Amino acid sequence: METNNAAPDYRKPFITITMLFFLWGFITVMNDVLIPYLKDSFELSYFQAGLVQFAFFGAFFFVSLVYYFVSLSSGDPINRIGYKASIIVALLVCGAGCAMFFPAAEFRSYPFFLAALFLLATGVTLLQIAANPYAAILGKPETAPSRLNLAQGVNSLGTTIAPIAGGLLLYKVFADGGVVTIDSIKMPYLIYGSLFVVLALIVWRSHLPSFSKEDDTNDDSTGALRFPHLRFGMIAIFMYVGGEVAIGSYLISFMRHESIMGLPEATASIYLAYYWGGAMIGRLCGAISLSEIGTQSKKYAAMIATAVSVFGVVYLVTAIRLDDGVFTMDFLSPIKVAPFLLMIAINFGAFVLGQGNAARVLWVFSVGMVALLLIASLTGGPLAFWAALGTGLFNSIMWSNIFTLAIKDLGRHTSQGSSLLVMMIVGGAIVPLIMGATADYVGIQLAFLVPIVNYLYIAFYGLVGHRHSTASTAPAAEHAA
Repeated sequence: METNNAAPDYRKPFITITMLFFLWGFITVMNDVLIPYLKDSFELSYFQAGLVQFAFFGAFFFVSLVYYFVSLSSGDPINRIGYKASIIVALLVCGAGCAMFFPAAEFRSYPFFLAALFLLATGVTLLQIAANPYAAILGKPETAPSRLNLAQGVNSLGTTIAPIAGGLLLYKVFADGGVVTIDSIKMPYLIYGSLFVVLALIVWRSHLPSFSKEDDTNDDSTGALRFPHLRFGMIAIFMYVGGEVAIGSYLISFMRHESIMGLPEATASIYLAYYWGGAMIGRLCGAISLSEIGTQSKKYAAMIATAVSVFGVVYLVTAIRLDDGVFTMDFLSPIKVAPFLLMIAINFGAFVLGQGNAARVLWVFSVGMVALLLIASLTGGPLAFWAALGTGLFNSIMWSNIFTLAIKDLGRHTSQGSSLLVMMIVGGAIVPLIMGATADYVGIQLAFLVPIVNYLYIAFYGLVGHRHSTASTAPAAEHAA
């Protein structure tokens, strides 16, 4: 326990933790590259190929549920072994999951691949349970949303790079004489597994401050669930992940629709980068907006500079082409991407309305999402097109803000609460099914009305649901050691 009054410097530990966010963002999006590859290799139906996401997101639910019951019956594992050891274990499990792809390819077994994915997702789940609250408590409680937004911004960098890097490794570098075979997957996943092991070694050699918390398994029968703001937060996480995954899953179909833009799939895929790039812009700007760096004018200047810089990176990345082994650059004309700059300006205005308050920013952005989804569903052409792409900007801060509001003042129940929140990622497996079924009946454009329910609930959480009930028990304090 610390004995001086000087504020500890957590910058180095935080940098180490953000590397975790990058890598799990990278490996999660690799599923999008993996699905068409496995579908062709094993001649799968769409339902069978969909088991990839089911195995991955199912692990989030199953592992988090097991973690919760173990923490109730035997004490919180993270409280017992610490955040650092928990993160190392999680990274090694991820590495083992990646390594399993080699024998899965050797045996030509699709169930083996699914088992490897489940093990990999188990490691990612444990990482999320440990790293999200750890990033939140590495500093002042009031700036926790800022730190998580910054970490999530780095996570977005991983999700933006993964499809490009993964596609190059799988379809170009390790293709056998230009032909993609089942063996092409061995080396990429051995490389990913090695990266997880290297990161585990870096964490092991790094100084990460420990946070001691009293652990009592007999104080009640529900643990963290007795906190109302956590229970409401769990539903909010379900709604957010479900809404974001559903929108992202059907964006290309939306852009291809004749009443929107009628784009070919290849062109629509390029514009999809603006959706995920918008998420990165919003998260990095959110980190600045909710931080304590300088005056308000300096914050706004930093946010504008960040937004312009990230936009430039996305604009550059989306121009890269690789045809027959030859790299070329094909930039979109400025007039085509000008509406996206307008969306960034509107997003900036939402941050100003949020006034640097996590809950206020959350409901302002939720209202923005409802407005954009109404425009996307009920208008047409470029207006609906850019409204749909703009949802990435307004989805950006939701995970970080909901998470930090939900685990606030949980004390010794923080890790347990984190596991419950991570469990609600299962919304990403359920809401897209509802939206897909709706699209089958009313069309893909009107199906974008479905997630509005999600964002109305999140607005409620930002306005009311996050507030602590007077019935909540005062938690034990956390101490850095």
